[in-house]
Amino acid sequence: MIMNNNKEIKIKMEGLQKGMFISRADRPWSELPVNLQGMVITDNQQIDMLNQYCQYVYVDASKGKSPAPMYWILEEAKPEKKPIIDRGRNEYELLKSTEYQTTESLENEVGRAKKLYQEVSAQICKSFERLRHSDELNIKDLKAVVEQTVNSVVRNPTALKFVMDLQNRDQYSYDHALAVSVWCAQFGRHLGLDKAAINELSLGGLLLDIGKAKLPQALIHKIGKLTRDEILLLRSHVHESVKILYDHPDISHNILRMVASHHERANGKGYPKGLKNRDIPIYGRIAGIVDSFDAMTNKRPHTQKVFSPHEAISQLYELRNTLFQADLVEQFIQTVGMYPTGTLVELNTGEVAVVTAINGLKRLRPTVMII
Repeated sequence: MIMNNNKEIKIKMEGLQKGMFISRADRPWSELPVNLQGMVITDNQQIDMLNQYCQYVYVDASKGKSPAPMYWILEEAKPEKKPIIDRGRNEYELLKSTEYQTTESLENEVGRAKKLYQEVSAQICKSFERLRHSDELNIKDLKAVVEQTVNSVVRNPTALKFVMDLQNRDQYSYDHALAVSVWCAQFGRHLGLDKAAINELSLGGLLLDIGKAKLPQALIHKIGKLTRDEILLLRSHVHESVKILYDHPDISHNILRMVASHHERANGKGYPKGLKNRDIPIYGRIAGIVDSFDAMTNKRPHTQKVFSPHEAISQLYELRNTLFQADLVEQFIQTVGMYPTGTLVELNTGEVAVVTAINGLKRLRPTVMII
């Protein structure tokens, strides 16, 4: 589902600079005082001309200078065969292409998942730390571990998350990145995306907060309430993330839009653009739900309240149609169940158990292991 491989970006007119290649405008070339279809900006007179005639233009970053992400106009990519998004209510249904079956038991997959968790965690830590001290980010290594993660989730959707929930998660930034990646893979599997799309969605989930590596670490790890200026600085991680990822040829436009919009909210009260409803790309809407759920259920430096998985599901349900798209929230709840894997529950016998698998037909009756 990688679209627009020529890196054509729709931008605001104030973002025009010399050296950019203008591939399209908001009107036919015949209506502009130019002889060619496509032009490299070489002087300010050309910028003035485009401003006189156009409201927005498209820049092909593979043929010239790249526009700053702050000037991008987010929109859905136009696919080659079928749309990634329909303007109807259940547009995610158009993404469905596969019915997945569980091919490995929890017992069999947990053994692989334990080893995989250690390998993936180590690679994420290594990659993020390298980026923090330099500008080097090896996307190929991260894509490789994401593919292994997705393969595990496809074989058994709960085993890897079950292993993660049993670990002592004391590095929030790295563990949050991995958890969001796994949740994205599970959500994509539930929605019936093909494996290539699940890999893309899962890699995007892993990289949502990569820009935090470029922010002051004292801010990232600060305990307690943030000031207004600190909140604004922390929010700049979205811009930093897009900057880091934009020049990587292995990063698709779907992932860039996902990273750029995962803090946007359906009611327009998100950031950085204040986009509403379906103006937010579908991957961004999915990421917003997944990112919020994992954040609610794990202790973060800036917050005191930690919700149980069941409480977090209830919170998401209450926020449907305000912060999040209602039917996507409902689909996510079907993905994780009312009692997600790893949840401690008390049975009516008085025994304590941990949820190990979700019953696809009876969400209130999961498989449990008595402990």
